[in-house]
Amino acid sequence: MSLDFASFRLEHNKADDYSGLCMISTGAIEEVPILLAKPQTYMNFSGKSVGPLAAHYQVPLGHILLIYDEIALPSGVLRLQPKGGRGYHNGVKSVMGHLDGRRNFPRLSIGIGNPLGNMEMKAFLLQKFSPSEWKQIDEGLEQQSEAVRTLVLNGFNQGISRFNLVQKYKFHKV
Repeated sequence: MSLDFASFRLEHNKADDYSGLCMISTGAIEEVPILLAKPQTYMNFSGKSVGPLAAHYQVPLGHILLIYDEIALPSGVLRLQPKGGRGYHNGVKSVMGHLDGRRNFPRLSIGIGNPLGNMEMKAFLLQKFSPSEWKQIDEGLEQQSEAVRTLVLNGFNQGISRFNLVQKYKFHKV
């Protein structure tokens, strides 16, 4: 969903299939070339497409931006990090495994909330978002596009720190 949204914000070429593992599209943010890759595997196995694609295009680790959903964040809240661990996210674990265990790549996560009460995680992840959750996620996707643009053009700087701080408190009522 994040990549579909981002691709509409870029001047890009038609998506192509890469060995049946992912759909790719090339584009640019201003003069900076961009390669978008949307894995066609199950999320828990997304490293099967990211690792070989990074090797094929010789993408430096620091130029990979992994975008994924995160249950540890409220719906629509974003977090941008220059590197990190996998937490409990099996998709991130798969990507790290296919990048030879390396974790020094940027990642952008968008919150989807977490299950209330005794709801099983699988059921939570497969359910549809409520209208209010969709509204928060749509807002997050708009902000995600700007965050990606800022990161690509300026790298990690104080603007990114400010972005994360605003995200942390965006749904808190004062």
